[in-house]
Amino acid sequence: MTSSAIELRRSTPFLPLAQQSLNQDQPFPVGVYMQRKEYLMEDEDETLRLERKTDRETLQRQAQWAGIRPGMRVADIGCGSGITSSFLHDLVQPGGSVVGFDFSEKRITHAREHYAQEKIEFHCRDMLDPLDDVGMFDFVWVRFVLEYFLAGSFDVVKNISTIVKPGGILCLIDLDYNCLSHYGVPVRLERALFEIMHQLQEKADFDPYAGRKLYSYLYDLDYEDLDVTISGHHVLFGELREADSFNWMKKVEIAPRRIGYAFPEYGGGHEEFIEEFRRFFTDPRRFTYSPIISCRGRKTKQC
Repeated sequence: MTSSAIELRRSTPFLPLAQQSLNQDQPFPVGVYMQRKEYLMEDEDETLRLERKTDRETLQRQAQWAGIRPGMRVADIGCGSGITSSFLHDLVQPGGSVVGFDFSEKRITHAREHYAQEKIEFHCRDMLDPLDDVGMFDFVWVRFVLEYFLAGSFDVVKNISTIVKPGGILCLIDLDYNCLSHYGVPVRLERALFEIMHQLQEKADFDPYAGRKLYSYLYDLDYEDLDVTISGHHVLFGELREADSFNWMKKVEIAPRRIGYAFPEYGGGHEEFIEEFRRFFTDPRRFTYSPIISCRGRKTKQC
């Protein structure tokens, strides 16, 4: 183990849990993740949160780097509200089409009402179920999906890979060290954030370290022409944009509540935690970021 890896393990005492899904020889019991029935961030405002945090220019840059081009048939896995499918659709014109898939019937209903048009369609599907009835795709887009599958993320990728045409592109994008990189954060608040993320792994199958696994997944599936890029996501300094405030405050409101976190650090419970987080997060001195890792590969005939 390298010295940098040792330091990382020292700074993240619960990292081994997040690393376990890399061991393909000892997969997690199916029941750990196959019985998922609820989305971690489910809330009446979730569709709005997804819409407001999705930036067209960023998505376009990522998709063009991955190799999207006009005329392609595209699968948008975990399409959410449908806004990403709409952006991808614009990138494959003329002649291209997009099919969006999501686990949430609520999100798919919204997508059909607001974004369905000629050559854009939406289907409610679980990405752990067989996909042999949806056809094959030239380009498959999987962004901010695998973080919700700590126990079975490699199985999800294997399943999705079955709909990539030979010679087609699979693009995986996710965060690493998710929600954990802040400077200027009070010690009590930082301790609570780390413990919440730890319990999200144990209780909600959430993976704060999904990004670092993407390359190995495509490598193990024998994809070729692999490439990886790393950049900053949620790079926040100075005055806070309203969209970022809405996104993050929804995260600290909903995720701890979903796992029943007791907030032992705060005598005033969840409300006191939220108020301290708000004071920290709206302070222009605050610096926050998350690494975002993008990996693309081309499917070989042997895959």
